Amino acid sequence: QVQLVESGGGLVQAGGSLRLSCKLSGPIFSLNGMGWYRQVPGKQHDLVAFIPIGGSTMYADSVKGRFTISRDNANRMVYLQMNSLKPEDTAVYYCNADYRTALTRSSTSSWGQGTQVTVSS
Repeated sequence: QVQLVESGGGLVQAGGSLRLSCKLSGPIFSLNGMGWYRQVPGKQHDLVAFIPIGGSTMYADSVKGRFTISRDNANRMVYLQMNSLKPEDTAVYYCNADYRTALTRSSTSSWGQGTQVTVSS
């Protein structure tokens, strides 16, 4: 089974920093990319950052200049460094991986369980 596990969330004051980590485990044929999304109650998952394999990293406009996504390919990890946090960044953050389990299969995706980030004013 493919599994994603996030960690690193917590409570931080505005202006502070957090680093989220996500570990991918399980058999995959190829990885298309990994990203971070966030969700508040009653709203959809919104893209925060995405780092494709062989493509351009993208960020939501609201986090550009403050958040940085990175990866450790050897350990199949993806990170989100969050600086200058604002109360509006408060959300559950989910790690997402887009991948194929076989060459003949279309891409699919998996989600982590989520990690809560709360930024106090």
